[in-house]
Amino acid sequence: MVSLETPVCEFGLPAIDFSLPGTDSEVWTLDDCRGENGLLVMFICNHCPYVKAILDRLVRDAAELKRYGMNTVAIMSNDVNDYPEDSFDNMQGIAKENNFPFPYLLDETQQIAQAYGAVCTPDFFGYNKDLQLQYRGRFDESKKLAAAPDVRRDLFEAMKMVAETGQGPEQQIPSMGCSIKWRAA
Repeated sequence: MVSLETPVCEFGLPAIDFSLPGTDSEVWTLDDCRGENGLLVMFICNHCPYVKAILDRLVRDAAELKRYGMNTVAIMSNDVNDYPEDSFDNMQGIAKENNFPFPYLLDETQQIAQAYGAVCTPDFFGYNKDLQLQYRGRFDESKKLAAAPDVRRDLFEAMKMVAETGQGPEQQIPSMGCSIKWRAA
């Protein structure tokens, strides 16, 4: 397992369109996912300890962000041949077991992760209502272990700010996680 940090936010970068199958048997596009005040696109997977450490709070925050007109979508781009725990069947189980309040999509070709420049799980891309990038930071100070319950909610606070003002915070701390498991060329 390789741990990586995300690059700094390139403010204003447009969201990349996609059309991907979801664990709910629907096909989702960028337009289907966007909220009135923006969209949080996150690259996650089932097996990553960084994702597992925040999953319950990630579900909570995504549900709370809906109240601000901010929708969320999760995309899984790992090579499922080498990482069977990330298979579509297992994605469906994780989504159901954790009551995901957002679509969980499979990027089987890995083209969407490449287009976004995703590097790790979790990797967060927060867009305003015009689908311009405003956040590329961490969830909170959690790493492979969950942070204390009263820890500052970096992602939530940033996305709430984006929903309310259209702008993300100037100072952002990179997300850290497991590298995306790319297919061998």
